[in-house]
Amino acid sequence: MNSVKSSWEIFRQKTHIIIYGTNTVAGRLFDLILLGIILLSVLLVMLETVEGVDIKYHEQLVFLEWIITIFFTIEYILRIITINKPLKYILSFYGIIDLIATLPMYLSYFFAGTSIFTTIRALRLLRLFKILNHPQFSGQSVHLKESIVASRGKILVFMYFVLISCIIIGSVMYVVEGKEAGFTSIPTSIYWCIVTLTTVGYGDISPITPLGQFIASLVMIMGYGIIAVPTGIVTAELAKNTTPKMPLPNKLHCFECGSETHLSDAKYCQNCGHSLDEN
Repeated sequence: MNSVKSSWEIFRQKTHIIIYGTNTVAGRLFDLILLGIILLSVLLVMLETVEGVDIKYHEQLVFLEWIITIFFTIEYILRIITINKPLKYILSFYGIIDLIATLPMYLSYFFAGTSIFTTIRALRLLRLFKILNHPQFSGQSVHLKESIVASRGKILVFMYFVLISCIIIGSVMYVVEGKEAGFTSIPTSIYWCIVTLTTVGYGDISPITPLGQFIASLVMIMGYGIIAVPTGIVTAELAKNTTPKMPLPNKLHCFECGSETHLSDAKYCQNCGHSLDEN
């Protein structure tokens, strides 16, 4: 019994190192293979929507998708059984994404057309950021996150101002142009204002009166500022965060709970307190 248990623990630990250990050769190779399979899976779903390709190779495409689904299922199960607190992984962001990636093909047995949702597997490509653990990439991601968080208040106030402006301009254009020019209601006029302000310009509605065209010209000019202001806010915050304010994360992985990011000098898991030296 002890030998069986010991063999099982050895299997769990070795599998854990391969699946979670991106700082090992085997772990990095596994993640690179996994990313390749994810890309292949998304490509297969895209090809299935091409009528000529689907008619000619439908059975082959479905067969390959099932092979990939089985691979993802086995991988998901292994991720659960190789950590001591599987619920932590199951309820984590990546755990939920991994589960969703395996479901569409199984659901296609009960609900027609759900296999198309296998494109959700593209979300698993976010693991690329976990593989690229070079300090340059980690540092830039930390700076960008800090800048966006620091900018959110200013951006929200700015977006609120833009929304109010669209309501006012849309209401004015409804009065100026009227139903004859396609401004049939205030919501429709607000839609026109948003389309014009964002420089999309579908052209389905356009002013015909001189006053309306003058207002439209002002809205178009404002549109360039609308694009530039949020960019400038984030850029200014990025300039303030040119030096990291905290230790960069590395790839120490907790065997106990599955937490995957810790500070560079961490000795214990920041999530459950388990010793990282025991991994």
